[in-house]
Amino acid sequence: MRSSFRHPFLGSGRRCREICVGPRRRDPGRGDPADLPRGAFRAVAADPDAGRGRGAVSALVAERLSHWFGSDPALDSVDLLVDRGDHVAILGENGAGKTTLLRILATAIRPSSGKLEIMGLDALRERRRLRGRIGYVAHTPGLYPALTAAENLAFFCDLRGADRERVPEMLDLAGLSQVARKRASELSRGMQQRLAIARAVMHDPLLLILDEPDASLDAEGPELLVRVMKDRTTVLATHDQALATRLCQRTVVLRRGRVFGAGSRLRVVQ
Repeated sequence: MRSSFRHPFLGSGRRCREICVGPRRRDPGRGDPADLPRGAFRAVAADPDAGRGRGAVSALVAERLSHWFGSDPALDSVDLLVDRGDHVAILGENGAGKTTLLRILATAIRPSSGKLEIMGLDALRERRRLRGRIGYVAHTPGLYPALTAAENLAFFCDLRGADRERVPEMLDLAGLSQVARKRASELSRGMQQRLAIARAVMHDPLLLILDEPDASLDAEGPELLVRVMKDRTTVLATHDQALATRLCQRTVVLRRGRVFGAGSRLRVVQ
C-alpha cells in the first residue's frame, strides 16, 4: 500500500527518494546584525558568546510576519528577534497562531508578507540552504510508519548528508535503543515523539524549532529537551507555562495571531 505521508520539509516519500543530497554545508551567514524590528523584544542571554562562536549575527530576525488562510488571518505583523544561544517559548491558546509562526520560522511555509532572516540569510530566498541548519519537530511526529526507528533516522541521515554512524547515539539520547528495530507504527505516541526529537538533531542543527515537543512525553521528557536544546538556539511552542519557565530564558505570548506580551527570566531590552 502506498503511503500518503508528507514530511513538512521533504515532501512525499517518493519525492524524498528523488532528492539528490550532497555534503552538508555549514558555512556561517555573513553580514551585520539586522536592526531590531519595531515592537520586537530582545532578551539578553546569560552567555553572550552562546551560539558556537559564530559571530554577532542574530540567529533569527522576523519583521512584521503575517499569514492568511484564505480570508482568515493566522498571524498579524509579528516581530521577533532571537539571539544565538537563546531559548524562547511561544505561549498561547489553540488557534493563537503558534504552529503557523513556527512553520514559517522552520521555512516549511512562506509568510503572506513580512521579512525573515535566519543566521544572516534571507530565509525566504535561501530556504534550501538554511534547512541543513534547522532542526524541526512539527505538531505531529511525521515519521515513516513502515520504517523502524533506526531506519527512520538512517533515512534522514541520507537526506541531510549526515553520518549514519550517529544513529545509535541518537537512539540512546532519546532512550529508544531497546526499540530500534520496531516499526514507527508500533511505537507508543510518546516514543514516536522521542524519535521525532532525535531526528531533529541528527544533523547537528544550529537552530531548533519545536512545536509542542512535550506532547505525549513521559515525566522524563523535559530532561530530553534540556539535552537536545543545550548549546542550540531554540524556539518552542507549548501550553505549559512551567515547562516554558524551566527551559527558556524568554517567553512570547500570542493571541489571535498577534504578540500580546513578552517576558524574560533574565532581563529584556525593548
